[in-house]
Amino acid sequence: NRLVSHGCEIIVLPSRSTLNDVLENKPDGVFFSNGPGDPSSVSEGINLAKSLIEHGEIPMFGICLGHQLLGRAIGASTVKMPFGHHGANHPVKNMVSGEIEITSQNHNFAVDADSLNGKASVTHVNLNDGVCQGLSIDEANAFSVQHHPEAGPGPHDSAYLFSEFDQLMDKVNGGQNA
Repeated sequence: NRLVSHGCEIIVLPSRSTLNDVLENKPDGVFFSNGPGDPSSVSEGINLAKSLIEHGEIPMFGICLGHQLLGRAIGASTVKMPFGHHGANHPVKNMVSGEIEITSQNHNFAVDADSLNGKASVTHVNLNDGVCQGLSIDEANAFSVQHHPEAGPGPHDSAYLFSEFDQLMDKVNGGQNA
């Protein structure tokens, strides 16, 4: 709904989609959504993200599990958290703007920031425990966050991320974002 509110046309593909499946649709961008479980077991999603990064050009945005898949696609590891992050009102610092965002979260795994090996920049950090909450992949038009910027019942401090993704698609596609 958030992407549609920015004028995006949404095509939903199965989780086992390949690079060819994605490219057949000629997307302006690829959104990796949230989902349950251990990201290391989602090999098709990791492989797709890796293929898209290697292909280049197509903007990507991931949230929650999508964030973890993008991290694993560049060789980062994910770790099981002792208690996870659940509920609203989690303070997250946007390392780019310096602003604090109040977020909604529901996850048990996190990208290990120490395993990024210079392939991505940490863009968001959880202020309660220092966990990586966002990253920007240096070699691709890709970024992601661990929290839920689409959350309806919680805060909307991170809603701007959908505008940033829309603007990135416009930039890469010469203003022809559909």
